Amino acid sequence: MTSPADSRSFSVSKGYSYYVFTLLFLLYVFDYVDRLLVASLIPYLQADWGLSDTQCGLLMSVVFWSVLTFTFPVSILVDRWSRKYSIGIMSIMWSLATGACAFTRSFGQLFMARAMVGVGEAGYVPGGYAMISAYFKEEKRATINGLFNAAVPMGAAVGIGLGGVIAVKWGWRHAFGLMAIPGLVLAVLMFWVKDYKTVRLVKSEQAAEQDLMKIRDIASVLLKTPSLVMSYLGYAGNMFVTSALMAWLPTYYHRTEGMAMDKAGMKTSVIMILAIAGAPIGGIIADRWRRRRIDVRMFFPALSSLITGILLFFSFYILDGKAQYIALLCSGFCAPLFVAGASAVTQDVVHPGLRAMSFSLCSIVQNLLGSSLGPLFVGWLSDRYGLPTALLMVPLFNLLAFVAFLIGAAFYEKDYSKVEKMVLVAEG
Repeated sequence: MTSPADSRSFSVSKGYSYYVFTLLFLLYVFDYVDRLLVASLIPYLQADWGLSDTQCGLLMSVVFWSVLTFTFPVSILVDRWSRKYSIGIMSIMWSLATGACAFTRSFGQLFMARAMVGVGEAGYVPGGYAMISAYFKEEKRATINGLFNAAVPMGAAVGIGLGGVIAVKWGWRHAFGLMAIPGLVLAVLMFWVKDYKTVRLVKSEQAAEQDLMKIRDIASVLLKTPSLVMSYLGYAGNMFVTSALMAWLPTYYHRTEGMAMDKAGMKTSVIMILAIAGAPIGGIIADRWRRRRIDVRMFFPALSSLITGILLFFSFYILDGKAQYIALLCSGFCAPLFVAGASAVTQDVVHPGLRAMSFSLCSIVQNLLGSSLGPLFVGWLSDRYGLPTALLMVPLFNLLAFVAFLIGAAFYEKDYSKVEKMVLVAEG
């Protein structure tokens, strides 16, 4: 499927690998800070502009729609041009768009600014995964991906918690303006990290130049890999749940318990903080269990999805008060356990030259069917039946994820065995 890489491996010091990882991790944190900041600002936007819950859901969903629209074309740029330059440019774009939100004067203007946040974020995560896969050994992939994905709940916790505090003290516009600054600083640093040489893609090892793979060939390879497709669908089911809860839990506590938004945001942030531990622990479990069971990067996400769904079922259907909060805390820990294994699958069963594009397709599916629909679906139901009733439907999507991952586990070993093994070469 491709020409052999240079015999030299992509080799840097362990310390430098973790320096690059830290930059990527912090950028991922502020990716989600900027993405979910609106969740802590809903009552203020509704008070200023008279927005409905559906409109507030749209302000969160539009980011995900932009991501799913642009992530695949941008990922081609990442895989075929440069990881570091693509990540740096995209990060500057989403940070500037977040800052622009502070100057909007209507729902339409804020909607467009939020859409541009998603355009900037479209290429970051696929590029980040591709770089991490190059910097760290395959046997550590789920563990490192788990650590990387701890940035998602951390960013959600910072965005929701700190956003509410800033809004209470200085107003919602300051929340957008202040949260735009860190991403700009980190983006500039990315331009000077070491990248790997772009891998030439051809249809076979012996192929001539005219046999370079085209977009339809790449799409065909990815979509005809069953474990990959099932991983995408499982990812989507779980991200539907996560995005819905991150978007609406602060408002849920504000309405059902009469909390001020800074306190409601902090209460939600504690759940997200537990998720910070869940993502890397899920990666460690997946990597260690893989020594005995090759399909565990699909099987373990199936198991954790089922457990999360059961906990949320009890939280919204049966429990209330402190018991409900304890169950939600447990679900916060369990919800991201799937991410490390599922994201590793998007890199395991594809050629190294397709890694960013592989995860970009995952982003498209999970944003189209999951992240973008979660906040909007709950907002739409909330306008009609109330927010508590809307949240009752959320755990069903964990069960759909469980089924998808379980089916994918049956195909993983066969798909993994087909992948060509090769080394990557450092630039320069």
